[in-house]
Amino acid sequence: MSGHIMLVNSTAKGMEDIEASPDRLDDGRALVESMGGEVVDFYLTMGRYDLVVLLDGLDDEAMAKVALTLGRGGAVETETLKAFTEDEYREIIGGLP
Repeated sequence: MSGHIMLVNSTAKGMEDIEASPDRLDDGRALVESMGGEVVDFYLTMGRYDLVVLLDGLDDEAMAKVALTLGRGGAVETETLKAFTEDEYREIIGGLP
C-alpha cells in the first residue's frame, strides 16, 4: 500500500501553545492508529516546514480525514503527499506503455 508524507507547519495558535505540541503529536498518532494506519516516522525540521511525518496503512480517504481533523484543531496546517515505495515505483515504471 502506498504511504503518505505529511508536511506540517504550526499556525500562530499552535505557536502560542507550543509546549502542548508533544501532546498534540500523541493525539495525532492515536488518530492515525484509530483509522488503521501507522506513524512510521516523525521529524522536527528546519526550513520551509516545521515537521515532516511519514505515514503508512491509510487509504486516500482515511488520509484526507486525518488531515482535515488535524487542520480543524487550528494548531497546524498540513500538506499531504502520496508516496510510493521503491517496489511500487519500479512496478509503475515497468508498466509504462
